[in-house]
Amino acid sequence: MTISLFFSAFVMGLLGSGHCLAMCGGVASSLSIAVKDKSRIPLFTLLYNVGRITSYMVAGFIVALLGAEFASRSNVFSSAMAIVSAIFMILVGIYVMRLAATLNWIERAGKALIWRHLVKLNKYVMPIDKPNKAFFYGVLWGWLPCGLVYSALMWTVSLPNAYSGALFMLAFALGTAPAMVSLGVAHQTINKILNNLVIRLILGNILLFYGLYLLLIALL
Repeated sequence: MTISLFFSAFVMGLLGSGHCLAMCGGVASSLSIAVKDKSRIPLFTLLYNVGRITSYMVAGFIVALLGAEFASRSNVFSSAMAIVSAIFMILVGIYVMRLAATLNWIERAGKALIWRHLVKLNKYVMPIDKPNKAFFYGVLWGWLPCGLVYSALMWTVSLPNAYSGALFMLAFALGTAPAMVSLGVAHQTINKILNNLVIRLILGNILLFYGLYLLLIALL
């Protein structure tokens, strides 16, 4: 996997942190309320995020494995996935610049097809009173329908092997980590930086033009 692709995954996660906070921030914050021993809040928060990142990597591994298998049998499939991946990179660039809600449709599909079944498992990790429950709570919520996560997964379809898919999703997850793990003042500072118009436009354009570049290569 090239450095530029790894960087793109990280930027997707970093710029998507604001979206992550909106969808998962309340879940992560509920940990601090559920934990009676407040000294264990940092540990539980860390374990929750490790669980979430684990789910991302497992999903990337599976999707990339299936993509590589199909690509080995069909050059047409490989070419088609390269085009789809580039298109999703463009959609993400538009999304992080907040020019249009280009990923909302994929979240609605995920809720209907996946999340409404998985959320039922929530009862097995509540209340969150042990470290292992905090970890598995993160594992479960790592599958919450998120347009950015699904877009990142679409990229893993075109990767050469399952391990590249897991690493790609790790890079994406590391991008989301600063905002999701930070608390208090640091949380507010990071959120302010990520919502800065200039920063969103600069990094969003990087993703947009990188997607256009890859689309051009895929079509030639």
